[in-house]
Amino acid sequence: MTIGAFRARSVAVLALSAIAALPGRAQQPASEPAPSQAGASLPSQPPAQQASNADIDAGLQYLKSNQFEKALASFQKVLDDDPENATANLLAASAALNLFQGDGAVTYAENARRLAPNDWRVDTTLVTAYAVDGKIAERDAVRAKLVALHNSPEAPDAMKANGFLLDLFKVKKYRVETVQYFKPLGKFHTYYRFMVRNMAGKRLWEYELQSDDFAQKSWAEAHAQEAAAGGRQYTLESDFGGEHVEYRLFSGAPSYDDVRAVVVQLLTERTEPFPAEKAKPAPAVQ
Repeated sequence: MTIGAFRARSVAVLALSAIAALPGRAQQPASEPAPSQAGASLPSQPPAQQASNADIDAGLQYLKSNQFEKALASFQKVLDDDPENATANLLAASAALNLFQGDGAVTYAENARRLAPNDWRVDTTLVTAYAVDGKIAERDAVRAKLVALHNSPEAPDAMKANGFLLDLFKVKKYRVETVQYFKPLGKFHTYYRFMVRNMAGKRLWEYELQSDDFAQKSWAEAHAQEAAAGGRQYTLESDFGGEHVEYRLFSGAPSYDDVRAVVVQLLTERTEPFPAEKAKPAPAVQ
């Protein structure tokens, strides 16, 4: 099984729901078999290869059902027999990330990049691995590479994507997935989206860093010199579950880590449950 057969799927299983939020995400080709079918039509393969395919299929199913320890064990089983298997390395990185094992995820993802250096989707996993492992310089180098690929006609698949999963982190009982968009998305110009989930994967809330044109106009009037140099005003806000909240204004271009720190603080200090966490009222007794 080659990395080409699973490259789009490997991005999806890294954080299935986060990537699904990208309107321009890389799609699995229609001709590609579903995970449960991937090894079913290969009777001519050697028994060892068929076993490898079966373990990868099993790992994919574990990933999709949030059984990340079992998924990692399945992919590691493949790597024990075939450490140069690019697909197994990349999927093992995905499983390790979902376990917040940054160091292991980096090792697997770097192996996948060594084995498939020209597949840009490997970098979409590697950038998250570096972020989870706290390797900021390495993370930002891969971010820059992804942006360059998105702007390159030589990488048509990358040009079709709207963004990528930049980060994955925990705060208290919450799991946060950060999507970075290549270009501001939508009429409010969203740059980052922080999706807050419980540990079971249920989406509870979202924070977005935006820079809309209406607010920019008044900011530019008050900061003419900065605006002339290309500066903008940014707002960290939420418009989710029927509730709109503005949390923080940034004058100029904030770094991702500055915005992330505010999100961490908001979640750390939060004492009330999110609307999606609140129990529904019991029906009235007739």
